[in-house]
Amino acid sequence: MKKGVVLAAAFLAFAVCAPVVAQPNARAVETIFIDKFDEPGSYGYDWGIQGSRFSTNDEENGIHYPLMNYFEGMPLSLKPYHKPSDPTAQVLGVKTKYDRKGENWLEVFPTIGGERTEIECLGTVTQFDLWVWGAGYLYYLEILVRDAEGRTHIIPCGNLQFNGWRNLVVNVPTYIRQHSRFRSGPKNLSFLGLRVRSDVNEFVDDYVVYFDQIKYVTNTLANVYDGYELREADFGDKKTSSSTSSSGQAAEK
Repeated sequence: MKKGVVLAAAFLAFAVCAPVVAQPNARAVETIFIDKFDEPGSYGYDWGIQGSRFSTNDEENGIHYPLMNYFEGMPLSLKPYHKPSDPTAQVLGVKTKYDRKGENWLEVFPTIGGERTEIECLGTVTQFDLWVWGAGYLYYLEILVRDAEGRTHIIPCGNLQFNGWRNLVVNVPTYIRQHSRFRSGPKNLSFLGLRVRSDVNEFVDDYVVYFDQIKYVTNTLANVYDGYELREADFGDKKTSSSTSSSGQAAEK
């Protein structure tokens, strides 16, 4: 028994006196903005909207719902962080009407050159974070993402039956695969857009929703390893079709 106590004391003394060896940190948590909406297009893409089949078309006045626009403003909680030198604070607003109650929805999504696009997220995303202005109607918000194997997923954010601004933070389910072991295809999780759905019994004749500061929280080092840069090494086969064609014609001559 006494011998055991002596050995334990010796081990403890060694542990305390042993030099500390730096260990690599596998976590680098960052918050990355998808868009603040203060300067439209400043993130390299714009925004588009799409409504379900019963979205109202006012042919007499040439108005086709949903409608989208930018408006000056911001949530009250964000005003202390807005500097006078910052661009004028703006939010993205969407208004819609439907011809009848039921399974109605609208989508807000990033675009480039008028075409729908996807935003590739860095690292391993743990949360999406955004500000939403609710109009007190029973509508539901969803985030659309595509995993690293090409499958589309819907992340529910709850209902929007509240008035004014509210910060919504939603966790990304762990079953969504964010990194693929295959060298070809998507490399990370992609953000596809937002979907707002009406409750089947809710009024649909006049609905408005606003968004501000869409962002995500991610561990940027989660999928980075020693030698990571070798994944994209050029073996000489990364040529454009035109250069390949030119070299082929030169060989024939």
